[in-house]
Amino acid sequence: MKIGILGRKLGMTQVFDEGRAAVPVTVIAAGPCVVLQRKSPDTDGYHAIQIGLVEKVGRRAVTKPLAGHLKKAGASSVKAVRELRGEFKGLDVGATIAAGAFEGITTVDVVGTSKGKGFQGVVVRHHFKGGRATHGSMFHRAPGSIGASSDPSRVFKGLRMGGQMGSGRVTVKNLKLIKVDAENGTLLVHGAVPGPRGALVLVHGIR
Repeated sequence: MKIGILGRKLGMTQVFDEGRAAVPVTVIAAGPCVVLQRKSPDTDGYHAIQIGLVEKVGRRAVTKPLAGHLKKAGASSVKAVRELRGEFKGLDVGATIAAGAFEGITTVDVVGTSKGKGFQGVVVRHHFKGGRATHGSMFHRAPGSIGASSDPSRVFKGLRMGGQMGSGRVTVKNLKLIKVDAENGTLLVHGAVPGPRGALVLVHGIR
């Protein structure tokens, strides 16, 4: 059975395994989330559920259409809304998903937005070596040739060049779920997950 939850990345720490070895973990404040909508092939063409992260939001942040959508599900206020593809049996509209739902799951996939680095050149963005740093050289951190002039007389798509770095959707798969703290609503995941502290993340798991 598939399960998913929205949460916030709190930061990284370490725990110790049975052999007293330090294990780096990311702490995620998972949920609570409420199921806002169910989609089916009859009405929408595919199976999915729409979930919302229950957090306090300002009065102006909830538009009238969203307020009506939340009212149908019996929800108060949500900070973020995401859709999970698949047939989630037993999760009807208005149902609550908490961290305890991940009890018994060993591995998870975490989806987040990576840290934005702004505009970066090819040395930082693609690890180009660059040219000589000696006196008189006019080729230090330039990308070099980007294509022939006579044929094909254009720059090929996908050529590695400078540009926006980071701030993109990243999925880290098969991370080991170290601990589920249902009382405090947190998940401890082995290793790093994308995004800064406080970033919104989506955690998938299969029971």
